[in-house]
Amino acid sequence: MELWGFWRSLASFRVRIALNLKGISYEEIPIDLMAGLQKGEAYRAVNPQMVLPALRDGDGPVLFQSVAILEYLDETHPEPPLLPRDPRGRARVRGLAAIVAADSHPLIVPRIREYLEHELGVPEEARAAWCRHWIQAGLKAVESHLANEAETGRFCHGDQVTIADICLVSLMAGAKLFGADTDGLDGANRIAAACMELPAFADAHPLRQPGAPGRG
Repeated sequence: MELWGFWRSLASFRVRIALNLKGISYEEIPIDLMAGLQKGEAYRAVNPQMVLPALRDGDGPVLFQSVAILEYLDETHPEPPLLPRDPRGRARVRGLAAIVAADSHPLIVPRIREYLEHELGVPEEARAAWCRHWIQAGLKAVESHLANEAETGRFCHGDQVTIADICLVSLMAGAKLFGADTDGLDGANRIAAACMELPAFADAHPLRQPGAPGRG
């Protein structure tokens, strides 16, 4: 498989985790978001939306959007499963994942920050506060579910890693990158720590990827 990603991309982080959990070998093709390479013609031919990640598996169309890719990987490589077997459990896991991947993370990605800067003239300090606000809002929403629902276990849903954990860990990494406050998020911090003890998560972490600070 070929994965178009970037060390700092939280959505790429999610896909790397799933590939690692499934034991799938892949080649990562770096697209430097900070240099704007996602806007070049070469990558636009891969993903017209000019966002990461994208995944090629064989001769079919390139796959896009991280959660869709996660579910594709789970359907084509069912072990270990990343979704519960019961409909209600799957709905809960997908809901937790959506808080991160649909409601929170999209508001802090480069194209949003660039629009705030170049089109609306929002200064850097205010842009950083914007990112911290939406990260914290998403994490607090997830934390409320984790703290108040009996389905929470060692991980977000029971004692097996799911897509919800992959998404949570990605946003917790974003919190560190942007300096967002995670104090008081006892469930989220506990689960993120448990996930990062697993090699599949640790090896996929943004700061362990080529191009990250100190990684060359």
